[in-house]
Amino acid sequence: MDLGRIFAALSDASRRQVISDLLNEPAGTVRTCWSFNLPVAKSTLSHHFNVLRDCGLVSSVNRGNRREVVLRKEELDSRFPGLLDLIKADRPDATHS
Repeated sequence: MDLGRIFAALSDASRRQVISDLLNEPAGTVRTCWSFNLPVAKSTLSHHFNVLRDCGLVSSVNRGNRREVVLRKEELDSRFPGLLDLIKADRPDATHS
């Protein structure tokens, strides 16, 4: 995991939204790429998830005609303490003090 690649991946609002959504799921939750309802073409959706996987934010498993994705929370918290908290705090619906 390279912090520069992670920051580059998170520079896109759609990818930040995916990570933020996964942070609000119970630990270990697996979702399909389509379950995020991003308003993008299939090829763009694939690109976003490839970027997230390649930088190490998520892992994925192909299940026939669908890809399941899970946040690599434990590894990220261990390697970059506080990073996921920053992403969670940046949610548009997060309360700011």
